[in-house]
Amino acid sequence: MSNSGGAAHLSGAALALSLALSGAATGRDGGDVATATPIKHLVVIFQENNSFDHYFATYPKALNPPGEPEFRAADDTPTINGLSPELIANNPNSTKPFRLDRSQALLNCDNNNGYGAEQLAFDHGLMDKFPEATSSPATAAAGNATACPTGVVMGYYDGNTVTALWNYAQHFAMSDNFYDTEFGVTAMGHFNLIAGQTHQSNVVNLMKTGASTFVVRNGSVIANLDAGPDSCRAAPVKGQPAASVTMTGPNVGDLINGFNAARPARRDITWGWFYGNFDLVPGPTGTPQCDPAYDDHHVPFQYYMSTANPNHALPLSAQAVGHSVDPSSGKLDPANHQYSLTTFWKAAQAGNLPAVSFLKAPEPDNGHPQTSDPLSEQSFLVDTINRLQQLPEWREMAIVITYDDSDGWYDHVMGPILNQSNDPLFDSICGGAQVSLPTAAFNDRCGYGMRMPMLVISPFAKRNYVDHAVTDTSSILRFIEDNWLGGMRIDDATRPAPMTGQTSFDKIAGSIEGMFDFDRHSNLSPLLLDGTTGQVIRDRDRSGR
Repeated sequence: MSNSGGAAHLSGAALALSLALSGAATGRDGGDVATATPIKHLVVIFQENNSFDHYFATYPKALNPPGEPEFRAADDTPTINGLSPELIANNPNSTKPFRLDRSQALLNCDNNNGYGAEQLAFDHGLMDKFPEATSSPATAAAGNATACPTGVVMGYYDGNTVTALWNYAQHFAMSDNFYDTEFGVTAMGHFNLIAGQTHQSNVVNLMKTGASTFVVRNGSVIANLDAGPDSCRAAPVKGQPAASVTMTGPNVGDLINGFNAARPARRDITWGWFYGNFDLVPGPTGTPQCDPAYDDHHVPFQYYMSTANPNHALPLSAQAVGHSVDPSSGKLDPANHQYSLTTFWKAAQAGNLPAVSFLKAPEPDNGHPQTSDPLSEQSFLVDTINRLQQLPEWREMAIVITYDDSDGWYDHVMGPILNQSNDPLFDSICGGAQVSLPTAAFNDRCGYGMRMPMLVISPFAKRNYVDHAVTDTSSILRFIEDNWLGGMRIDDATRPAPMTGQTSFDKIAGSIEGMFDFDRHSNLSPLLLDGTTGQVIRDRDRSGR
């Protein structure tokens, strides 16, 4: 890490302290904060690498073979835009879509989900080149993708494998029209979740020869690269040199923390990112070291000097979690809103559940092909959601489950292209001589990209409901802005250059509020599932118990 980067971090910390001490820390949890909706606690579970058709292609109809957890849909289940028997039988791809059995949950491969590869799979909207484009051998443009056998990308699971997700859809709300904000990989999906954009203006530290062509184009991140401020970035952990970047625009944490000249800080809004592999672990001699499974691509706030916890410091106390300043001591909290999942549960048990929480599963449980699988992911999701539903805050909570990208898995739906780009090297869906970018827009941010699963679990979620409104990853960012920040957008965060907005897509994102009914508490009673089978073990709304 350069000396200039260290100076920038000190400057960011000093600014955070100045803002935090400019008003008294309240010590209150999110339940005391005024919100635009009855939702006082948002928990975003951000999983890895799955398309909508890969998990919901035939919903709500499962094959139900002997020996697998059975799934039977309610009679009033609405239809979705899924794979019909006709489209499976007469699919335009060179390999037809096929069901993956529960015994095939662990696939020892990783598709090509590169920014350019996914566009090529769309084949100008024909949606017929997935085996050739996203199951093709990995290239530098594909980030850290590992090649899968041709045709595997057309596989999908049903309710006998991703049973818990199908049951959550039965009892709460899901979308069948939710998209990755842009085509591309993990880092891009995470940036769009917290900032609505992937453009940056800081110099990239290129430790791979010629890497700039493949990780950053025209100032936009288009592939996975490491977090410049993070002392545990992939190079120290995995022993491989990599390109790193420091993002320079504002993120939602900056908005909440008050990095905006036009509006006062909202220090009463607590927030944090909680990642399973974030904490340091004992080394061979007992000295703390980075978790070998840590992946900085999964902690987007680590890319920003203002919100990074570069040395993975622990919070001063459970009551300090979510705050910039420890309410009890008045000291600047060194964790800076970046924590482990262990810390999340300690804070929740201490009655200090943040208003806005982003949860990231540890590597074996995040659903990423090759390093995880749907059954391990299901166990994590069910355990997490069962626990959340039994907290006192459940009455005013919304849980969102979605994914950072599609991994290149087949999906038959092409969403609207709202973010134009014209890079002849990578853009095939976007671009062309007829395309001119809007004022202040940037190339290499083509989208919307792939369609992905998205579910809302909440007492206020519409029951057994499918939302068809067009939404994307930055719609979650928009909900945070609308609910807690009076509709403030990322580009409203006026700060000295280069910390000004970079044309965030939150301002054009569709709203997820159609998935709620705020006049009713129809899902107040917990829906508890079995983590192994994904089947219902208690639904008091139906059993009466």
